[in-house]
Amino acid sequence: MNNIKTLNMLPVGQSTNVKKVLSRGDIRRRLRDIGLIEGTKVSCLQISPPGDPTAYLIRGAVIALRCEDSSNIIIE
Repeated sequence: MNNIKTLNMLPVGQSTNVKKVLSRGDIRRRLRDIGLIEGTKVSCLQISPPGDPTAYLIRGAVIALRCEDSSNIIIE
């Protein structure tokens, strides 16, 4: 069974901690610049009406991430 949970699976109103960031290249650099690293607390605030992107609270800032990018972030 696959018990790996990714950030795009986090329900609205829930919080978790980042376990690992699998992204590479420019997006990995962008995520690190906004403070999204291992151990960071992340809260899911809302999902846009079409379903993508999703707004997350990360270190006091609201950041919108596409499902493509949040699916590469492993959570606890």
